[in-house]
Amino acid sequence: MNSAGLLTVRASWQGGALEDIGVELKRPSVTKLFIGQIPDAVVKAIPYLYTLCAHAQRAVAQAALAAASGEIRRPVDNAELWIEMLHEDFWRLLLDWPQALGLPPAHEAFAVWRSARQGNTCLAETQKLLAKSLRPLAEQCLAALPEDDVPEAPAKPEPFPLALDQWLTYWLGNSDHRPAMPRPLSVRAALLRRLAQTERAAEALAAAAAYPVAALGEGGWGVAQTITARGVLTHAVHVVEGRVENYRVLAPTDAFFADAGALARLLAGRRFALLDDARRGLEQAILALDPCLPYAMDLQHA
Repeated sequence: MNSAGLLTVRASWQGGALEDIGVELKRPSVTKLFIGQIPDAVVKAIPYLYTLCAHAQRAVAQAALAAASGEIRRPVDNAELWIEMLHEDFWRLLLDWPQALGLPPAHEAFAVWRSARQGNTCLAETQKLLAKSLRPLAEQCLAALPEDDVPEAPAKPEPFPLALDQWLTYWLGNSDHRPAMPRPLSVRAALLRRLAQTERAAEALAAAAAYPVAALGEGGWGVAQTITARGVLTHAVHVVEGRVENYRVLAPTDAFFADAGALARLLAGRRFALLDDARRGLEQAILALDPCLPYAMDLQHA
């Protein structure tokens, strides 16, 4: 297990279907390091401990800690956050999705954009990448999706909603039910959502739009949320006399792989003629939920 953790997915191929699906998610207890620290120390440490989506992690941590402390939160670098989201989206859509569907990935186009993303030509290169590489490749990916991947998704999936009121209620101990995170209905739905999200992020970058970061606080308790490429990221904190008393982070991976439910739902009803087909189907379902850490797959022929 590396510093990000490890996800293990197990399944058996029986009678053409994937059965006995199980997941094991191991995460290091990073937030224990924050206990007893002052808020500024936590904000500075966050990008080093959460290297994936580090800018979003830092922004939401600062917002949660400011809300708990009753302070005004610092402004964020909107362009930096949109580019970070686009980086994760382009990586998946240009490299990983095509490979999972038996198509050639667009390595060269992605590499050109990646080298230009911090420069003055980022917006122009983003629009060029969308028009010349992503949109044509997306059509091929959608056409290559298996026919038994149902149900169909809406043509324009809505972004994940934030749920600050529900989260603060839960964090204060006034509710026993942790707010649910929306899960994709199918592999196709996940891919369509990712494509729509990428288009919105590119439009937001072009318009210099504010990146969505929201927070609520009450009596030393604070929660904050933002949107990442994988879904909603939530930080919850309790500050007592200027020191962190408790800290929680819930990333989309934590919600989607808390149990095998989301994965089993994506694979329900699908049939695979060969073991290799079943392996590709399992990989596509995992990619649809998009874990933010390495994973191992154990597929048995029952």
